[in-house]
Amino acid sequence: MADKQDFDLDKLKELIALMDQHGLTEISLSRGDEQWKLKRGSQEVMQLVPGTGPAPVTSPVSDDTPEQAPESTLPTINSPTVGTFYCSPSPDDPSFIKIGDTVSHDTIVCIVEAMKVFNQIPAELSGTIVEALVENGDPVEFGQPLFRIQPS
Repeated sequence: MADKQDFDLDKLKELIALMDQHGLTEISLSRGDEQWKLKRGSQEVMQLVPGTGPAPVTSPVSDDTPEQAPESTLPTINSPTVGTFYCSPSPDDPSFIKIGDTVSHDTIVCIVEAMKVFNQIPAELSGTIVEALVENGDPVEFGQPLFRIQPS
């Protein structure tokens, strides 16, 4: 049985400060029988549903604009963390996905590396990838859109 001395509030505060400082949403440490796991915030990414706000003002233009206009209202797959975006597991491997691929909720679409930890990012939506919004090796921020998807 653990006694009260096993719980170190100062260590907990230090871990929380490190999470804030580096933009981490989860941290897991273990040493011997001691194990620390902190998780903050929701892993689900909220999406705005088209049509919930005022309609955008548009003007008549050429025939190729209707293809582009709807894409801006499509949902996006967003980065759940700060880090570096990678489209494949390693430079020699093929990309996880490409434009036109159909993905499901649990399809891994990319990796975001933060402090040498490679986080696999699932689509969390089902549909077809219509646009990549970042390039391989780009730095990404928390909540930054990575891909635009046509829901199925």
